[in-house]
Amino acid sequence: MNKFFTLIFRKLLFTFCSLVFVTLVNAQLVRSGKDGTPIKITVTNPKKEPVPFATITVTDRNDSLRSEKKVADSSGVALFILSKGVQYIISISAINYQPQEKGITVTDNQKTFSLSLESAAKTLGGVVVTSSKPLMRQEDDKTIVDPENLVAASTNGYEVIEKTPGLFVDQDGNIYISSLTPATVQINGRDMKMSAGDVATLLKSLPPNSISKIEIVRTPSAKYDASSTGGIVNVVLKKGVKIGMTGSVNGGMQQGTYGNQFIGFNLNNNDGNKSSFLNLNYSKRNTYEKIITDRIFAPDSMLSQDAFTKYPATTYSAGYGLTFPIGKKWDIDFGTSASLNDFDNKTSNRSVIKKISTSQTLTDNLNQVTNNGSSLNFRSGVEGKLKIDSIGSEWNNDIFYNFTQNKSEQVFATYFYTPFLTITGGDGKGDSKRNFFHLQSDLKLKMKKRFTLEIGAKSSLLNFKSITDYYKESGGNRIKDPGRTNTFNYNENINSLYLQGSQTFGKDIVLKAGTRLENTNMEGRQIIPDDTSFNIHRTDFFPYIYLSKVIMKIAGYDLRAYLVYRRTISRPVYEQLNPFPRYVDQYLSEAGNPSLRPQFTQNYEANISVDERPLLAVGVNDTKDIFTNVIYQADTSQSQAYRTYDNLGKNKEWYLRGLGVIPPGKRYFFVLGVQYNHNFYQGLYENQPLSFKKGTWTFFTYQTFKIDKRSVITLNGFMRLKGQQQFYELTSFGSLNASVNRKFLKEKLVVTLSLGDMFATNKNNFTIKQGSVDASGFRQADTRRFGINIRYSFGIRKKEESNNIFNVESPEKAN
Repeated sequence: MNKFFTLIFRKLLFTFCSLVFVTLVNAQLVRSGKDGTPIKITVTNPKKEPVPFATITVTDRNDSLRSEKKVADSSGVALFILSKGVQYIISISAINYQPQEKGITVTDNQKTFSLSLESAAKTLGGVVVTSSKPLMRQEDDKTIVDPENLVAASTNGYEVIEKTPGLFVDQDGNIYISSLTPATVQINGRDMKMSAGDVATLLKSLPPNSISKIEIVRTPSAKYDASSTGGIVNVVLKKGVKIGMTGSVNGGMQQGTYGNQFIGFNLNNNDGNKSSFLNLNYSKRNTYEKIITDRIFAPDSMLSQDAFTKYPATTYSAGYGLTFPIGKKWDIDFGTSASLNDFDNKTSNRSVIKKISTSQTLTDNLNQVTNNGSSLNFRSGVEGKLKIDSIGSEWNNDIFYNFTQNKSEQVFATYFYTPFLTITGGDGKGDSKRNFFHLQSDLKLKMKKRFTLEIGAKSSLLNFKSITDYYKESGGNRIKDPGRTNTFNYNENINSLYLQGSQTFGKDIVLKAGTRLENTNMEGRQIIPDDTSFNIHRTDFFPYIYLSKVIMKIAGYDLRAYLVYRRTISRPVYEQLNPFPRYVDQYLSEAGNPSLRPQFTQNYEANISVDERPLLAVGVNDTKDIFTNVIYQADTSQSQAYRTYDNLGKNKEWYLRGLGVIPPGKRYFFVLGVQYNHNFYQGLYENQPLSFKKGTWTFFTYQTFKIDKRSVITLNGFMRLKGQQQFYELTSFGSLNASVNRKFLKEKLVVTLSLGDMFATNKNNFTIKQGSVDASGFRQADTRRFGINIRYSFGIRKKEESNNIFNVESPEKAN
């Protein structure tokens, strides 16, 4: 069967390569210019003087994939080939001028357009440019978030994500969008293939002001990997895009029970032909987590545990990138970065078992664990883009490599006080290495009659090796601990092809449809202590359909509706498949399930946006063979439990999401959002019928108030009512954060004061009652923090009109 699928895959790959070759050869024949009209765009200032070398972007209002960017000449003029009767959005930016957007429609009577830019506030080097970019806007099938105000009150990239309206981050580092399935996190459009904890560590190593924008893709198209059931959060990093040499130095601290400190430096250089950037960052952080649990341990006995963990860490990170053209049509983008995270975590866990009927203490012990080590991450990639024509056809090729190594040393000891005094303990070392490589090619062709064709291929390779070597103390002797020692290797290869087309009908109807084929090959082998090898080979198809239309106008703005359908997969990884038990403490172990099957989800969504801003969405996720984290009793005495993964049956999740802006003023900006998720699980749990229903309301807000031209107050937060995390039921919790920033020294210096989780409400009680498991508890972290961030911007900009590289005004202009 696998040979049959491999043969199909090879034939599709050959067909794809042939199609790429034929379309590239014939693309220029299609682009004769006969289907477009020459348009002249002139950029001037308020004095009607030309603005030279302004950046002009023209985007089809009904299809944001159709976009073209040009730089005006020394007379402020740029020429485009556009279609008659089509609505376009012109976006213009230039040094020392405020950016501007304007909608146009090409007709027989108007083929020339003139736009005037307002001067921006002058600063030394023109480093600061005031922008009126919206916080959130809808662009095709994704939401774009401008994180400028979020960055000002954050010390790393992870905190920026936490503050982003519409995203929810749980205590384990998982990021959620619409559903209760975690989203896939990308950096610059690339999957990291890392665990939630490793992704959180990576985001914490990113300087906050290195983030250019955050793209939220709730219903990814066939172009994206099918393993994006929970959507995609793409963190796009800044590059040196401003003419001249600019940079900034920033630093700050946050203080809660423990403190965070960071300092960073970034430098950008753009000579108009090639651009580069360099950033360096150092941070030192410390936080804690407190978990209290009560679990029915055995008949008439209760296990109570009180765990407190400190997470001190020091992070060093650096990044470099270079973008340059080759010839007139090729653009090459190279980027590399590395981060090193040193940690020294300490956990203290008090465990007491009492009889419920008499409150008699049966056992009392204290478990202390120290984990110290490091996490190294290195990323490097090269992307090449070929501009096939002037209306947006392009061929993108991407090569990316990601290496992660985690080293740790653990020392643990348990002190028993009741029923007798004794001490047990041990130590161990762990070393895991992850190598991930992908090669991707995407071709987009703008055809006649407003049709866009997208085809692509991708191949990824993942190799994961882990070695753990543990010892325990017994009778004064240090002996091998077979319960914790293991060695395993895991290899994953996923090959994919996709084909999708987008057609615009009439003035405002856009239909996009496509399918994706993915061939999955997974091989795992545990070498020590036992051979628990497994192999998975399968090929699946994933269709996608997208339809949008302007249904009406409100106050002159388009009200656009979207309908989306897609099919996705969630694959179990090696840790979820490896059956060997892993020791957690004397009362709990965890193990994988080699019989675990992948889960498939069909997603249906309808949403509405106003003026490219998301307004309302309703959808359903219909999942078959759902697998999730569960807790089973190890034996009938209930004294031992183990945590594993299991296919429980099916789940249907309905969700409703709304977003409103009240009012759309210039000084005060108010965003209020609400989301409702309702899950209905049906299946088997411990071989007993399972029927579990739970609804969850989430509210979030984002507000800004401009005190004056240099001061802004920001308020943001969320509240989740009676939440749910898999089968855990949570009490209501939330967080409200505030910040105020002030600009000094001609807006080159920005000082921000912040207060996170001001009412210390980001904590919750939890319960789980499924099968024979009956437990409850409390979880809290070091979330209430006061902070101060300082950023100083500097730069030397080229003024094209005077060639004055130091940007010093002449006495005549100054007067």
